Amino acid sequence: MAHDGAELPGLRLLAKPMYRKLFDRGTLPNNSYFGVYASFEQALAQAPKTMPTGFDLPRAAALYRDRLDTILVGDYPVVFWLSQLLMSGHRTVFDLGGHIGISYYGFQSYLNYPDDLQWTVYDLPEVVSAGRAWASEHDAGGRLKFTLSRGDADGCDILLASGVLQYLGFPLPEMLRALREPPRHVLINVTPLHPSRSFFTLQQIGFSSCPYRVMALPGFLAEMEAAGYTAIDRWESFERYMRIPFESDHSIDRYYGFHFQLS
Repeated sequence: MAHDGAELPGLRLLAKPMYRKLFDRGTLPNNSYFGVYASFEQALAQAPKTMPTGFDLPRAAALYRDRLDTILVGDYPVVFWLSQLLMSGHRTVFDLGGHIGISYYGFQSYLNYPDDLQWTVYDLPEVVSAGRAWASEHDAGGRLKFTLSRGDADGCDILLASGVLQYLGFPLPEMLRALREPPRHVLINVTPLHPSRSFFTLQQIGFSSCPYRVMALPGFLAEMEAAGYTAIDRWESFERYMRIPFESDHSIDRYYGFHFQLS
C-alpha cells in the first residue's frame, strides 16, 4: 500500500501514517526505509522510540554468520582487486566496519592469503568483542585483529569499506584526510549513491533502526579527489536497491563500488 499509494495524493495521506506505524513497530521486512533528513543527528532524532538504534548490540554481532564461508556476486570486483594488490606485495588491510571479519573469512576460499598478511577490522564494541571470540577459534593463522580506533588505519596498504559507508556518522574522505599516512588503496563496495542528492534516511533491520547515509555521486568523487585519491575502477551492482516510500526522488536502483588509489 505504501509503495502503490505513494504517488497518489489521496491515498498518500492515509498510507504514510500507516506505514510509519508499521516501521516503528519493526514489523516491516528488513531493509525497509522511511523519511529523508538533512543530517545524521536529524535522522537519529526521528528514529522509532520503540526499538534500539544502531549496531552496537549483541543481536547485531550475531548477523551475517551465513556469509563466513561464501561471497556474494557483488563481492567479485573486490576479490579481484584485492588479489591484484596482495600479489603486488601489499600486506596490511584495514577493514572499516568489517563486522566479525565477514570479508576476511568469506574471501579466503577465493584468495591465497600470504602468511604475513595483517587484516585489522574496525567496528563497534559489541561486534569487536564477538569478532575476537570467533577468531580465537576460527582464525588458525592469527592474521585477523580488531580495533575500536579508526586511527589505526594510519599507514595501512589497503582500506576496505564494504557495505559500511552508509552507517557511519562521518564521511570517509574526512577520515582519510585526518590520517598522517593515508592508505595507498581504498576498496569500496555496496555503497548507495544518488545521482544528485546527499541525504539521510532511516533503515529498519527488524530489531533496530539506523540513520542511513546516501551521498551524491558527483560530490563523493570530488571529495575523494580532494583527499588525494584517483578512481581506478568503478562498478555498479543491481543486487541492491533502495526504495523510500513517499520519497520517489530519493530512491536509487543500484549500489556502487570503487577502487581508489592515492595519487
